[in-house]
Amino acid sequence: MAKSKPSWDLPDLEVPASPRTMRTLRKIQSHQVLTSSNALIAQTQSPRQDARVADFGSLSTTANNTVRAPAHRRARSNSDAATREAVIAPVPTQRRPARKTGSSIGLKRSLLENLLRDGPQNGRTQEALQELKYLVLSTRVDADGDGMSPYRIYLWLILLHVPPFPTDDYLALVHRGGSPAYAKIRNDTFRTLATDPLFKRRVTEASLIRLLNAVAWKLHDSKVKPRSRPSSSRRREMELLVNTPPSIAEEPEPGCADGAVGDTAIYVQGMNVLCAPFLYAGRSEVEAFALFHQFVTMECPGYVRSTMDGVHRGLRLVDRCLEIVEPKLATYLFSKGMHAELYAFPSVLTLCACTPPLPEVLHLWDFLFAYGPHLNILCIVAQLIRMRDEILESPSPNKLLRSFPPLQAKDIIALTVLLVRKIPDDVYAEMVNHAK
Repeated sequence: MAKSKPSWDLPDLEVPASPRTMRTLRKIQSHQVLTSSNALIAQTQSPRQDARVADFGSLSTTANNTVRAPAHRRARSNSDAATREAVIAPVPTQRRPARKTGSSIGLKRSLLENLLRDGPQNGRTQEALQELKYLVLSTRVDADGDGMSPYRIYLWLILLHVPPFPTDDYLALVHRGGSPAYAKIRNDTFRTLATDPLFKRRVTEASLIRLLNAVAWKLHDSKVKPRSRPSSSRRREMELLVNTPPSIAEEPEPGCADGAVGDTAIYVQGMNVLCAPFLYAGRSEVEAFALFHQFVTMECPGYVRSTMDGVHRGLRLVDRCLEIVEPKLATYLFSKGMHAELYAFPSVLTLCACTPPLPEVLHLWDFLFAYGPHLNILCIVAQLIRMRDEILESPSPNKLLRSFPPLQAKDIIALTVLLVRKIPDDVYAEMVNHAK
């Protein structure tokens, strides 16, 4: 960065008595501040680049371009000053105190952010990816009080293996107008996280409609023109195994002929809530679109089919896992007729995005995208275990389970990691594949 102009020194004059001379000095002072500030801003500003990250190599450049130099503001004139020193000294501006989030955001870059910015060393992509996932689990993504992070969206793009998606292609989908599922989309969007002020302040209903309608067109085109199965599969890492599932286009819906198009196959109720965190965390609609489309087609296609068979398998797994890790609690709930299908359907379908607060949802998703969305089943079980005493003491647990307590992502993640060890291999394998 070029050095700013040195501030000018006023001549050593006596304090003028004339008001006209005082105004002249203030004009000179204002000119000094504006000249030096404008020169500094002109030297430090650089054109914004709209780039999306497909791998660690391009991420370093993109992330560095998002850092902006702080703008120097003009000092406020002191109209009632009586001395030359008062005229020259700028009035200190009051700044809002930084929110305390328990992180060092804005002060010192974390190891996670450094890895994202610098990329893998010596081309060791797999080792860097393993380290990235470990840092997500151990250090947590730095974010402000609203859950916003300058690099979370790039982390998600890497973890979900999202390829670059041209902005023009997204605009072309938007300009096609209403999809066959448009009426259903409009019937759901106005209710999306309706009681969450953070979401309402940042995401408009119009952007949610555009994104869901564009995804509906994309899925519509996939059904009309089936794609071949991707040749590469997702690498098995650690004990959390994720295989690349077939796309929705390859599995025709029950009762539909090959190539037939039905609006229930390209949009199902609940996709609006599942889409919401992508829009909230994304820096643009295009990034949110690329992430959401990749997620529903590659990670959980069974959730968005017309039968929602993946969601129903997930609900049965919630009951089975709860029975394994907490048999007393499971027996009590079953005796009251409380199976997961009665209280956990929204949590399974939306990966707990239906449970506020939204900043905690984002932290939970960091973990799920790093180690597999299938672990959402155990995250729901962890929430039930945290409510264990209240449930066992309640004669009507259905009232407690109508809405889960506010998410506490850190505690839920810690408990989920412990629960993984208690799940038998065959049940865990079902959990990995239930959303395909």
